Amino acid sequence: MKQGQRLWTREELILAINLYCKLPFGRLHRLNPEIISFSNLINRTPSSVAYKLVNFASLDPSLKARGIKGATNTSKLDKEIWNEFYNHWDILPYESEKLLAQFKHITIEQLNHIQESELPKEGKVKEQIVKIRVNQSFFRSSVLAAYNNTCCITGISQSEFLIAGHIRPWGIDEKNRLNPRNGIAINALHDKAFEIGYITITPEYNIRISPLILKQTNQQSFDFFGRFENQKIILPSRFLPDIEFLKYHNEERFKH
Repeated sequence: MKQGQRLWTREELILAINLYCKLPFGRLHRLNPEIISFSNLINRTPSSVAYKLVNFASLDPSLKARGIKGATNTSKLDKEIWNEFYNHWDILPYESEKLLAQFKHITIEQLNHIQESELPKEGKVKEQIVKIRVNQSFFRSSVLAAYNNTCCITGISQSEFLIAGHIRPWGIDEKNRLNPRNGIAINALHDKAFEIGYITITPEYNIRISPLILKQTNQQSFDFFGRFENQKIILPSRFLPDIEFLKYHNEERFKH
């Protein structure tokens, strides 16, 4: 470490991973306004923050699988916090959002644009609703950032039309509800078809359309669904869909 530099704290690293998850891979640079704002929050330089994010990229297995190495001088604490976050998607995202709100001296509701008028006045029900809303927002941000705000099937890049869809449904896999590798960026129509099993994605990342759709001969069925049969999805820059989750969807959800 150079003279005058200070070590990164555990809290700073948790916040940095939170930011890493929310930024598209191509925007991990010192000129990004979000990185500049974050650097001011923790009293570090934008270059220092950007370099730390690239350090995390070197630990990201999805990037390793694509041959992207990132920076190589990660610290022991970098690896510990990364592994803690990466293996506890059911805990650390929400904790990191609470921490970010503390650093900004605002409530977690304000941080996530949750109106108090939409919530019960107090108690556990309020806490549960806030936690669900915060977690859903984090998952959406992480998944859409991984796919650079692009539908993995159609290539639509209008974020208002996109959904962060779950491969293993929210209701049956609590541990992986917020795991970005359990998510795909997908437009609303195809998300619904994926949810009820008329579309699936194979472990080789090929799109499959249910025979129940393919046997329909009208033009609309082809335009909206049939033309994507056996096409490759647009892969994310990181957080590749987990193969085991895709196997589950193929075997348990897809209407053969």
